[in-house]
Amino acid sequence: MRVKCVICDEIGQLPDDAPLAKKLRNRPIHTYMCDSCNERITTKTIARLATGNFVFHRSSHPVEKDF
Repeated sequence: MRVKCVICDEIGQLPDDAPLAKKLRNRPIHTYMCDSCNERITTKTIARLATGNFVFHRSSHPVEKDF
């Protein structure tokens, strides 16, 4: 399955029987992000969390407040 990264527009290839390929086929709202973009976003988010000025809002559910 051919996929395109939503950030950098890099075209990649996924095996047709991969779980991510099935998710992208069956639920069009899900998007694909290449490994380099995913890694870059992850490291920048971790760096922002480490500063203490960034609040990571997980959910508005009351159980998440204890998290």
